[in-house]
Amino acid sequence: MKARIALLACAALLGLAACQGEAPAQPFLATDISGSALGGDFTLVDHTGRTITLADFRGKAVAMFFGYTHCPDVCPTTLSDFAEAMRQLGPDAARVQVIFVTVDPQRDTPELLAQYVPAFDPDFLGTHAPGDELARLAKSFRVVYQKTAVKAPDDYLIDHSAGTYVFDPQGRLHLLMPYGSSPSAIVHDLRTLLGAAAPH
Repeated sequence: MKARIALLACAALLGLAACQGEAPAQPFLATDISGSALGGDFTLVDHTGRTITLADFRGKAVAMFFGYTHCPDVCPTTLSDFAEAMRQLGPDAARVQVIFVTVDPQRDTPELLAQYVPAFDPDFLGTHAPGDELARLAKSFRVVYQKTAVKAPDDYLIDHSAGTYVFDPQGRLHLLMPYGSSPSAIVHDLRTLLGAAAPH
């Protein structure tokens, strides 16, 4: 009886396969959030003035990151890591779209976004959310952002969520990549995601 109870407890907590020493394979290094209530479609304006939605990138993996151009560390590091990942992906990079969403529309003008974001990779898009869309979009992804260290109306930092949200080529939110993911980890997960979407 004790052995049976222990087996049932193990199955409940870890899954039967794990109790038998056969843990299910985890194909992604990032957190798989497919099926969650997070995210959804979006309407953004990119640094060229074009209005974009998720449907515009059907067939591509979409990596969306919230940040701002005056960010001293997290944002440039993340964009640099994704730029290196795109180089490592080679031809597969054409099947990935990186989108930077500013949480600082007060300072991040389209002109500034056009200078800043494509400097990391010419195919990256710097975007802002029109009207009240930023608050709605951030809430749907549970992204938080708040001004801090305010010295003047145009001199401040912003604390913000630092993860990158990745949609699969069918437009479904699939992964949350944590800040600090290495280019090789990004490449691994994007290749896995693109491979799962490839026709068989």
